[in-house]
Amino acid sequence: MSEFEFDAVVWQWQGDGPATWRFVTLPFDLTDEIDDLTTGRQGGFGSVKVEVTVGRTTWSTSVFPSKEQKSFILPMKAAVRKAEGLADGDTARITLRLVDFT
Repeated sequence: MSEFEFDAVVWQWQGDGPATWRFVTLPFDLTDEIDDLTTGRQGGFGSVKVEVTVGRTTWSTSVFPSKEQKSFILPMKAAVRKAEGLADGDTARITLRLVDFT
């Protein structure tokens, strides 16, 4: 299982409607590496299944390519942000593991 550690800033997506989603942007070099490892095996919208740990919280999700960010983005669930005391603009230490890609 491929595992990566990095720091990233929590940011709020500004979309249409009342939904307020939070994400972190993966470093460009990490995005390139994940893309190389998963090309041809990505899910819908280019998604890649991952297991993520921030602090003491671990969860399963997917990273998605973002044209605006020119990188993969990782959704940060409200429950995770609350449990780890993260707000918009805070930097999180993230451990990301690819799922089903060895």
